Amino acid sequence: MSFLKRLARSERVRSAAGSLLAGYLRLVWRTGRFQLDPPNIYDYADENLPVIFAMWHGQHFLSPFVKRPEYRAAVLISRSADGEMNAIAAEKLGVRTIRGSGDHKGEFARKGGVSAYFKMLEALADGETMALTADVPKVAKRAGLGIVMLAKQSGRPILPIAVATARRIDLKSWDKASVNLPFSRGAAVAAAPIWVPAHADAATLEIYRKQVEAALNAATERAYAIAEGRAKPELWSQEVVAGLMAAREVAAATRRPPAPVAGPPDA
Repeated sequence: MSFLKRLARSERVRSAAGSLLAGYLRLVWRTGRFQLDPPNIYDYADENLPVIFAMWHGQHFLSPFVKRPEYRAAVLISRSADGEMNAIAAEKLGVRTIRGSGDHKGEFARKGGVSAYFKMLEALADGETMALTADVPKVAKRAGLGIVMLAKQSGRPILPIAVATARRIDLKSWDKASVNLPFSRGAAVAAAPIWVPAHADAATLEIYRKQVEAALNAATERAYAIAEGRAKPELWSQEVVAGLMAAREVAAATRRPPAPVAGPPDA
């Protein structure tokens, strides 16, 4: 094994790299001029905690700053070498980590996926918000079924989010990752929450998967537009909010036990 590979596997090196990454991300956030879209997103989020934050891989580095300090939150991070550094950075930024890969073409058993999936369900049941990238591993901008199944089984809404900065370095990696730079205009955009009913079958889950994918693409495009000054944040309209409330009630109704059937009157 080469010296560089041994160095990369060193616990001390990984810890130092994670600390440096956390420090750099704090610098980017604190020196940036970030706008929320919609500006009152927390009013809705607070009423529906816990939620499932959905992000695209490579656009997720600043996501720990989107949550409020009082939110209890965990993030799914792979068991890869890169994931180790990201996990250390997330912990230093106040986000608990759950280690394991997302679904790969529906195969949850890969790289601790099954264990991680049940840990995420437990976290949500305990009132802890979950954050995870929605992509199928190594397939950029294609949402997997895992996050939709998590929403179905947990009863919690998916909140697609995107964070972008005007000053950045766009990489040529598989996920087209962006390195956000300090002293920049930025935007944190949330799409409308997506509630998945408990009775959703395979065909319905595919519809919601496509909905998550489209919402993330739209949020990402809007985040860049606001960061670059091509658009301005806007409140959700009353019609949009009414639609969100109705979707929440429909999803909740699928989880309520049926009302008891009245028996014959006593003689």
